Amino acid sequence: MNAPHIPILRQGRVHKSLDVQVVNRLGGKEAAAEISFACADMIKYDLAKMGEARAKLKAMKATDLIEITKRAGEIFLNDDLPIGLDGAMQSPEDYVLSLAATSGLPHSLIRMNMKRLGGIFGQIEDIFRGLTRGLDVAVLDQGYGEQGGAPVSFSATTNELAVILPSNSPAVNALWIPAIAMKVPVLLKPGREEPWTPWRIIQAFLKAGAPSEAFSLYPTQHDGSGVIIRRAGRVMLFGDDSTVKQYENDPRIEVHGTGYSKFLIGEDEIDHWEKYIDTLVESVSANSGRSCICTSTIVVPRHGDEIARAMAKRLAEIKPLAQDDPDAKLSGFANPMFAEWINEAVEKGLKADGAVDVTAEFREGERFQQRDGMNYLQPTLVRVDSFDQELAIREFLFPFASVVECPQAEMLDKIGYSLVVTAVTKDIEWIHRLFDCPHIDRLNIGNVPTNRIQWNQPHEGNLFEFLYTRRSFQIAEVA
Repeated sequence: MNAPHIPILRQGRVHKSLDVQVVNRLGGKEAAAEISFACADMIKYDLAKMGEARAKLKAMKATDLIEITKRAGEIFLNDDLPIGLDGAMQSPEDYVLSLAATSGLPHSLIRMNMKRLGGIFGQIEDIFRGLTRGLDVAVLDQGYGEQGGAPVSFSATTNELAVILPSNSPAVNALWIPAIAMKVPVLLKPGREEPWTPWRIIQAFLKAGAPSEAFSLYPTQHDGSGVIIRRAGRVMLFGDDSTVKQYENDPRIEVHGTGYSKFLIGEDEIDHWEKYIDTLVESVSANSGRSCICTSTIVVPRHGDEIARAMAKRLAEIKPLAQDDPDAKLSGFANPMFAEWINEAVEKGLKADGAVDVTAEFREGERFQQRDGMNYLQPTLVRVDSFDQELAIREFLFPFASVVECPQAEMLDKIGYSLVVTAVTKDIEWIHRLFDCPHIDRLNIGNVPTNRIQWNQPHEGNLFEFLYTRRSFQIAEVA
């Protein structure tokens, strides 16, 4: 199949731009896709008309949109869908090959993420109940109703949910999918190397019966992204800390930055640490370590050296393999310079304060590897002496974590912000302290990998509460 042209979608209307960018296959000069880029003025113009798209969804029943979402999930996983401008169709396998060609992800991880996304569509009723705390969906149709025996009313905070997507993992698209069932149109800015997943999700929604006006897709440069961030009513922004930090106090913007997720083992369980190695390895290495919910710091009261060695031996088994190898678990980097920069940052941290790369003893070759024209970073587990060391709390886009010893009584004062914390303990008093800790966004008690989440609970913010506000109201007879 020739390289498809990914157009701009302007409330479902296809638009081919004069500004066309070519994305090559990784490790070669062959084009994987041509992409139309939207200019800032086009986006400004279209944002002003998003009320029309909102009206299309508002006119539909929420129950119908839920059924459309469930059908879209099956279509996303199984059907051939339109791709490009020439009538070509993309099979699920074509999607896997296209995404692998530009992202560096191995086929096995792409299929895992496909299954995960399919689950989001299928669980939409459970997700809706969880995020709305059991609200009857009919309340969105008429604007008011009852919840828990009390009158309630909700109004939308925006005409659109704008999403600035990254290129590192297709699973992040899971966070915007429920917006359609919540009657809010989406405006998506895809990552340069990853237009495939948002495009395919949109096509699945359209085939399932969603109104085309509810979907806008704007590949664009920094000026276009800036317009989206400044002018959209609600924005979901993915990026590193330097990108999202400046927006963290803007109520219109939900930032998704570095997770700094952590795995803690309590005093009562630390002498049984061998039972938790499988969970620790999964927490660090799942999805090639590219998720903000992957563990980046392991905190234990003792046995740090033994835990580090046991984990390092397991992590060193994860090696760069061919993308189509079913055992491949490590992703290459779409931007080759990024891998070099991360490797230099790790080496700098190791030299700065005496941290030890425990995986160096077990892995084959250097951390930085090249294969099939792509750059890879082999998993790295470092042993640090304290939280003051540079690599104690760092997060990178590959399987990386530190192990640090700390008395249980001091852990919650030391760990800092954590998107996810798994705490292995039966200590009720400490569990109460964990629930009270303001730095923890999501908490798992027990032997649960940090990367396993329940989508019917908020993940870096409650999407329903982001898109809707509750209002007080009274209805009286009119004389």
